[in-house]
Amino acid sequence: MNNTIQKVTVIGAGTMGNGIAHVFAMSGFEVTLVDISKDALERALDIIAKNLTRMVKKEKITAEDQEKTLNSIKTETSLSDAVQSADLVVEAATENVDLKLKIFRDIDANAPGNAILATNTSSISITKIAAATKRPGQVIGMHFFNPVPVMKLVEVIRGLETTDTVTQSIMQLAEKVGKVPVEVNDFPGFISNRVLMPMINEAIYSLYEGVAGVAEIDTVMQLGMAHPMGPLHLADFIGLDVCMYIMKVLETGLGNPKYAPCPLLVKMVDAGKLGVKSGEGFYDYSQGVKQKRVSALFSK
Repeated sequence: MNNTIQKVTVIGAGTMGNGIAHVFAMSGFEVTLVDISKDALERALDIIAKNLTRMVKKEKITAEDQEKTLNSIKTETSLSDAVQSADLVVEAATENVDLKLKIFRDIDANAPGNAILATNTSSISITKIAAATKRPGQVIGMHFFNPVPVMKLVEVIRGLETTDTVTQSIMQLAEKVGKVPVEVNDFPGFISNRVLMPMINEAIYSLYEGVAGVAEIDTVMQLGMAHPMGPLHLADFIGLDVCMYIMKVLETGLGNPKYAPCPLLVKMVDAGKLGVKSGEGFYDYSQGVKQKRVSALFSK
């Protein structure tokens, strides 16, 4: 097993992928960022550059650090080429099980035999993903949180066959990139989403049943429970489609109807009201800032 990780390939140039690439590059690793879209790769590099500039202005890093970080990242549209010399591959593609299984089969076929294969999935079984490869002992969950450069937590999820050596390597690696790793076992939703998503779902039920309004629910949780962001605002930030998908994973995986997504959540996703990314969710973001809104969707 390769314990000297130097070359990291990140699959997916979206919000999570570019954040993960940023963190590894800033910590001195050679990073290859992969996406099928050249435009997505250009946007990712632009976002990383802007985030680094913000850090320079806040005097958290120097201009030299920024230049070194950007020079440590190269881009690639061919997955097979990108993983050929990787010590670690971190998959951060869309939360779709069929897509992830295909990606892991492709990574497994092209990455060096000693490479560790990690997934940033927030809910999909690590054991199931690992079974798509010929190296299940070297597959692990490395669940970062958004925004990746800021959030300290990394859930390190062991699949059924993940080895102790791989787990320890990833725990140490997370610390090396400035994160706080927490080891958990492979159950639906892991820890973060098993606790968070039912809370968000219950907040949506409270709105659906007319217990209180959007702002009122969020204010109670912020001021009463010391949450930095209310659950409905957080759902908008995560993406209501993602929240619904994770609730369905919990419902199926745990075999309990109490995890079924609230009908209002399903209705909003069907209407394309997905939160920040669509410009409208429980709040209105069309003007670039969070605004309170009233919608017929909030009534039964």
